Amino acid sequence: MTVNNNIILKHNEINHKIRRIAFQIYESNVNETEVILAGVDKNGYTLAKKLKTVLKNISDIDPTLCKVIIDKKQPWKPISTSITPDDYKNKSLVLVDDVLNSGTTLIYGVKHFLDVPLKQFKTAVLVNRNHKKYPVKADFKGISLSTSLHEHVNVILEGKSFEVTLE
Repeated sequence: MTVNNNIILKHNEINHKIRRIAFQIYESNVNETEVILAGVDKNGYTLAKKLKTVLKNISDIDPTLCKVIIDKKQPWKPISTSITPDDYKNKSLVLVDDVLNSGTTLIYGVKHFLDVPLKQFKTAVLVNRNHKKYPVKADFKGISLSTSLHEHVNVILEGKSFEVTLE
């Protein structure tokens, strides 16, 4: 195992951020019985699963998971989801991703869900970077980082030890 001196968040800190984001989602949906957690495939979906677990423990809200498949290299291509538009129509939805970098993935994800009327639409990310090229923001965020464009944020949310590193 290599030692990385650029660790931004360690396992316990990540779990704390996830818990805090879950409480924020609950607070903004306190009158809802159901919330759709739409996680962008891979780490965003993994984060959504962790948020679902915490939400179930802290509230009476029934969180429904939705996997959002976006081609991150060509996000304008059709997006697919693991649930149908009828499953999220007129419901509160939170689009979840691990890192908000330029905003490209989130803006195309937002665009996809705007084809169906929603009761409320929010976004959640673990790491918010300040390099936006689109007017999209994270409503719920674990941490905000000011980084250079040449740096890469790496998020590990599976296994025995979660971490966020800057490379």
